Amino acid sequence: QVQLVESGGGLVQPGGSLRLSCVASGAIANVRAMGWYRQAPGKQREWVATIFRSGTTTYADSVKGRFTISRDNAKNMGYLQMNSLKIEDPAVSYCTIVATMEHYWGQGTQVTVSL
Repeated sequence: QVQLVESGGGLVQPGGSLRLSCVASGAIANVRAMGWYRQAPGKQREWVATIFRSGTTTYADSVKGRFTISRDNAKNMGYLQMNSLKIEDPAVSYCTIVATMEHYWGQGTQVTVSL
């Protein structure tokens, strides 16, 4: 069974930073990309960032210049460095791995931005 577990969420002040981590267990065949989504209260789940097999990254306009997605394939780890966090950023953040035939999700980690 494939499992993804996120960590690193928490409470941060506006303008602060957090680094989210995602560790994958279990064999995943034909991985195409790893990404992050988030879901705020009362909102639909929103795509945040993706890193492709090639290492190319792409970001939602709302986080460009502030967030950085990365990975360590040898450790089965993915990361999302979040800088300059805004009051509108709080959400449950989810790690995902996209394979040719499957799309895997973690359980989420809460990010709260507050004074």
